[in-house]
Amino acid sequence: MYGDTLDGSWYFQMMRDGTEVSDMRDQLLFGQAHLGDSGHGGTMQVAALADDTEICGCNGITKGDIVKTIGEKGLFTLDEVRAHTKASASCGSCTGLVESLLASTVGEGYELAPHKKALCGCTTYTHGEVRQTILEHNLKTIPAAMHFMEWSSADGCNRCRPALNYYLLCAWPGEYQDDPRSRHINERIHANIQKDGSFAVIPRIWGGLTSADQLRAIADAADKFKVAGIKITGGQRIALAGIAKETLPEVWKDLTEAGLISGHAYGKALRSVKTCVGDLLCSYGIRDSIPLGIELEKMAWGSWTPNKLKVGVSGCPRNCAEATIKDLGLVAVESGWEIHVGGNGGAKVRIADFMTKVSTSKEVKEYVAAFVQLYREEGYYAERTAQWIERVGLGYVKERLENEQERKQLAERFLYSQQFAQVDPWKEHIEREDQREYTPIAELAEA
Repeated sequence: MYGDTLDGSWYFQMMRDGTEVSDMRDQLLFGQAHLGDSGHGGTMQVAALADDTEICGCNGITKGDIVKTIGEKGLFTLDEVRAHTKASASCGSCTGLVESLLASTVGEGYELAPHKKALCGCTTYTHGEVRQTILEHNLKTIPAAMHFMEWSSADGCNRCRPALNYYLLCAWPGEYQDDPRSRHINERIHANIQKDGSFAVIPRIWGGLTSADQLRAIADAADKFKVAGIKITGGQRIALAGIAKETLPEVWKDLTEAGLISGHAYGKALRSVKTCVGDLLCSYGIRDSIPLGIELEKMAWGSWTPNKLKVGVSGCPRNCAEATIKDLGLVAVESGWEIHVGGNGGAKVRIADFMTKVSTSKEVKEYVAAFVQLYREEGYYAERTAQWIERVGLGYVKERLENEQERKQLAERFLYSQQFAQVDPWKEHIEREDQREYTPIAELAEA
């Protein structure tokens, strides 16, 4: 739905309920407010919705849930509603509805979301201002950044510390020492925490192409450690789920001895490069997608980015690798490779934008490195490429990358940073002397 979407929930609710619309067919297109009183504004439209109308589809939050929480908790801002209900906190497409509902519920007490949004409650600086200040004033530690920008909390919070850690890591490759305490649990432990407290381990499988030896090593680890579940992932990898935290180093040891490394499936980093068969075996294949996908993954693995980064390489326009809903996608055509950017296959699907077409794999790698570095340097922490491109505009990204000199400089900065990023965290952790992080806390008997 385009334009005024306030009636979206009303239409959707009628579809779910199978509402008879014969008597209102002539006016249905004009929305709920025009059925009886054309003077109703947006806040009145949402106020007229039934309490069981779903407002936030991502989190299953109804109008009644939001109104009740606003009243009970005394909420007056969008951020407060998000914090207490999760409404509008995921894809954000229901933000307008939530704001209208908030305005209609609290009346004059409603506070508009500020145009300039601070990184978090610890500072008045925005993401962009924080990044700029770090560079301009040569700030190279989290305490130095907090002190200079006069953070209100000496220790920061769970929103600003990971962001500062990333911004410093990106600004000063080879100089800044990554702070594990400023990372969320998945990135700190290098595995995906599950709802029961166990973890999933996902080794990297280059371009989705594996071997019998790799499969045997994964199967042996699954048997040896009695893995609860083995899952083929959407990124063409294999997840071993249900592993206890204290067992992780042992699992990693067996996998690394077989030549496997971390797949970074837990991090704001390059996840995987998904490929189709390409012209290796497929009768429709135009170009060889698997080798190019492997080259790209080996070039970019280990790189930390504002949010997860997914890449797809399709060997023909049939697009079996789903490249056009990836953060960065390549589609083979007769004359070369199309490069698409800013796609998203998550809660809010976004088709990637066509950026350019190149003739050779060498050009592809340069454009990919430059695009990733531009995103790394200018994206806000936790911002996917889809959101970043919608914020800055595709034209801006194309202008930066079509400038050959700037494109090469961006690519060079990316490759330089990769010298320090491409360290397998699994191998690094199992070689550490201090393994207390993986030692379970002793259970004390009750007196």
